[in-house]
Amino acid sequence: MKTLKHLFERNLEWANKIKERDPDFFPQLSKEHSPDYLWIGCSDSRVPANQITNLPPGDVFVHRNIANVVVHTDLNCLSVLQYAVDVLKVKHIIVCGHYGCGGIKASMEDAEHGLIDNWLRHVKDVIRLNADKLKDLEPDKKFNLLCELNVIEQVTNVCNTTIVQNAWKKGAELSIHGWIYSLRNGILKDLTTCIDSREEFDRRKKKM
Repeated sequence: MKTLKHLFERNLEWANKIKERDPDFFPQLSKEHSPDYLWIGCSDSRVPANQITNLPPGDVFVHRNIANVVVHTDLNCLSVLQYAVDVLKVKHIIVCGHYGCGGIKASMEDAEHGLIDNWLRHVKDVIRLNADKLKDLEPDKKFNLLCELNVIEQVTNVCNTTIVQNAWKKGAELSIHGWIYSLRNGILKDLTTCIDSREEFDRRKKKM
C-alpha cells in the first residue's frame, strides 16, 4: 500500500521548523479561527492564497473551484460564503482569478472536455455577455481579457447572493474585491471592482 511517506516526512519537517521559530504558533492557531478574508479562487495549485498574499495559516478562509466561479445553485460555495459572512464575520471577500487559467482556456475551445463542460457553461455565459469586448482581439489578449471579465462577473454574482445582500442590509462591514494573479511574475492586480454596500452595488449595476 502506498502511504506517501515522503509527504509525512515533509510535514514533520515543516511543523518542527515552525515550532523552533515560534513554540506558541500551533497552540495559538488552534484556539480561534477569526480570519478577515474569504478567498474565492481557482483550484489551480499554482495559486495558493496564503502564500501569494504572504499571510500565515488562519488568516484566510478559502474556497476554490475550476475557474473561480460563483454559481447561485452551488451549495458548496454558498455554504462557505454563508459561514464566512455570518459566523466568521469576514470583512473582505476576494474573488481571485489568474492569467493562463486552464478552465478559462477550455471554455474558449470548441472541443469536448467531458463533465467539466457543464461547469464551464458559466464561463461561456461570460463570453456571450461580453462578445463586443472580446471580438476581433488577438488570441492571447482575448484569453487574458476573459480571465479578467470572468472575475468581474463573479464579483457581481457574490454581490447578488442573499447572503451578502442581507449582510449589507444589517449594516455589516463587508467589501467584495476582484483580483487577478499572474503566474509569470507572481504579482496580484486589483481589477478595481471593490463594492462595499448595496448602494454602491446598485450604482454599479446602472452603469452596466
